[in-house]
Amino acid sequence: MKKVIFSLCMLAAVVSSKSADYVITNHGATVDSTKLNTSAIQSVIDKASDEGGGTVVIPKGVYLSGALFFKPNTKLRLMEGAVLKGSDNIADYPLIPSRMEGRSIYYYAALVNAYHVDGFEIAGPGTINGNGLKYWKTFWATRDSVKKLGRECTNLEVHRPRLLFIWGCNRVTVSNVKLCNSGFWTTHLYECNDVLIENCDIRSPFKPVKAPSTDGIDIDVCKRVTVRGCYISVNDDAVCIKGGKGFDAHKRSENGIVEDILVENCTFGDSHGVLTLGSECIHAKNIVLRNCKVDCDVPLLRLKMRPDTYQVYEDITVENVTGRCRSIIEMKPWKQFFTLEGSNTKPFGIVRNISVSNLNIKCSVVAELAGNPMDQVSKIQINNVTATATEPTIKSNYNDIKLEKVIVNGSPLEYKSNNAKLKEQSYD
Repeated sequence: MKKVIFSLCMLAAVVSSKSADYVITNHGATVDSTKLNTSAIQSVIDKASDEGGGTVVIPKGVYLSGALFFKPNTKLRLMEGAVLKGSDNIADYPLIPSRMEGRSIYYYAALVNAYHVDGFEIAGPGTINGNGLKYWKTFWATRDSVKKLGRECTNLEVHRPRLLFIWGCNRVTVSNVKLCNSGFWTTHLYECNDVLIENCDIRSPFKPVKAPSTDGIDIDVCKRVTVRGCYISVNDDAVCIKGGKGFDAHKRSENGIVEDILVENCTFGDSHGVLTLGSECIHAKNIVLRNCKVDCDVPLLRLKMRPDTYQVYEDITVENVTGRCRSIIEMKPWKQFFTLEGSNTKPFGIVRNISVSNLNIKCSVVAELAGNPMDQVSKIQINNVTATATEPTIKSNYNDIKLEKVIVNGSPLEYKSNNAKLKEQSYD
């Protein structure tokens, strides 16, 4: 499986043929950071596509923009000192067919959009800044106000744009760029194949204002995606595997498997989970996290189990990781916005073939595994782990967990199922 991933990664990283450069300041864009440049930059994208293709170049300076839509044979490059800054007015992001939270819906465009642009590339070393502070403040104020009415605020109630949305594209490369301060999810890949995200710096803040639901990289119904050499610290899940939710999600054509994903040589700061499967995921297979460093108080591998969705998580590998985290594996029920929509079905999850090896970790607890009552869990193997833990235990409901050379606080760790009842999670 690893050989397959390596060969596909090389395919995704093949350097494309040279094309013309279109510097936006040569075509009407202005360095006045208070002036909206959406129309000027979009006209450059359109011109490049009409003339057979080219790279839209953002030179040094700050350029304010709403939603941009890249066309066939166009690419984006941000030079040193260049900042593409998102408007904080949602009116600058049209409401269009899109994909959010495991559903195909109308939603607001991202700052950078590419729909069916094979060979699409975004290159640095400049910055794409979502300018999300206004959206974050509005979200928390709305959440607090609806709490007083006795209900939860959903993520979609406060209209916020993503930073990047790449839909139906093959052979995508995002490299050497800084991605920060998104209003909503930072990087969303949907129905894409052969993607390389390399040497990127992806961040959103926890203070003074939390940046809610600013996932680092959401991989949604995609195959052969490599995330390599990145730094990720965001106020939600860092790398998140998605693919659909709902009692009939596994039957819907817009949903599907996420397969052959490699995350390697990355460094992770604070987030909600380093590698997370769910909360909208029907099938994840051949997912590898390796050769990474972590410095956070969250799970290294996080499995969100939805009781309203049939889920399969299989062939997951975590290896050669060092640093600090809350737990090595966390598996818990996830009932955020639970609904069976009147169906009498009883969805359940299948988790199998999880391999964790060669870790040197400081953690709070070694592992917590307790899904929904009908979930089926088998073949979890933890090998060659050296850990310092506040609680040197594995809290779990399941029997098929095997440990080999797991040393915690200087002593071999033994495991016995304890039928733990672990707390459900909320999004904040």
